[in-house]
Amino acid sequence: MTQTPWLVLVDLQRIFGAPGSPWAAPRFDAAAAACARLAERFAPNVVLTRFVAPAAPQGAWAAYYEQFPFALVPDDDPLYEVVDGFTGRGFPVVTRPTFGKWGPELAAVTGSSPLVVGGVSTDCCVLSTVLPAADDGIAVTVVADACAGASDADHDRALDALRLYAPLVTVVDSLA
Repeated sequence: MTQTPWLVLVDLQRIFGAPGSPWAAPRFDAAAAACARLAERFAPNVVLTRFVAPAAPQGAWAAYYEQFPFALVPDDDPLYEVVDGFTGRGFPVVTRPTFGKWGPELAAVTGSSPLVVGGVSTDCCVLSTVLPAADDGIAVTVVADACAGASDADHDRALDALRLYAPLVTVVDSLA
């Protein structure tokens, strides 16, 4: 019996999409539009993730937030809101103060089902979510046009790195 895949939409938040945000992904809007099309296709098997700052950064995170103090706001700050079009649809949301979202919380939602992944940023949170899931034996498909990187070059490099993990990870251009 084939398991129904889950669509994991990584960090479609204002902090990564708002013009002027230091963390804005230049192609966020195009990736979000592709993610919206995927959400229609995969509903109700859609889960959203959110990146938030820890209340008290520890270890290397302390130095990280010294570079990005604007992001040290409570997790209910508007910066960390999921962008319009994805909220209010009943999709579960997994919130973590880490780049990677694969862990017990996301696994509790998706189980051992295959994952289809889109979101931002390809070169950070998407990459950091996909690799641990694949390492746990989960089949992962990354949809390139549903992702956006910190730059086009960073996006392409991350996709190239993910392709190295075949057959655990498959990168497709689109599922349109």
